[in-house]
Formats: sequence, structure tokens, C-alpha cells
Amino acid sequence: MSLNKQKIVREIGRRTRLPNRDVQLMLETLVEVWTEELISGGRIELEHFFVLETRTVERSADRLFPKRRFRQITLRASKSLREKMCMTD
Repeated sequence: MSLNKQKIVREIGRRTRLPNRDVQLMLETLVEVWTEELISGGRIELEHFFVLETRTVERSADRLFPKRRFRQITLRASKSLREKMCMTD
């Protein structure tokens, strides 16, 4: 099973009894805020869930191109999430 945006909206709406359009607006706003934070070089941390952060990496592709800078996004699952995932196996 996989969750896409529409399934997430329906499930949150069902659990909270909020209208799906309100849930969708909240979800889109959350993604927008997170995107702006990552673009500005910030970090997103949801306690007991995950940490998302960006870092700049310099790589030299080959002799034709000078060093290039890339932004790399890393996601680290929290210890409690990793433990819960191990329990379900």
C-alpha cells in the first residue's frame, strides 16, 4: 500500500471529521512551508518521527566542468520510528 496526497487527505478528513478541502489546504500549506524552509537551508524536525535537512555538497564532475555545488536532502528517521518499524517485521 502507498499513500498519495488524495489518500492522505481522505484519511485525515475521516479521522478528524474535517472537510476534505480544509485538510487539502492544510496539507498544501504544510508542504509549501517545508519547501521554503529547505530552500533557505533550514531543517525540519518532527519529534519522534524524522529530521529533514539540506546540505551543500561540492563535487567535481570531470575535467571539463569545474567544481559544482549540489544541495542534498537527507532524511533521518527517529529512533522511536525505527524501533516501531522493526517490530512490524
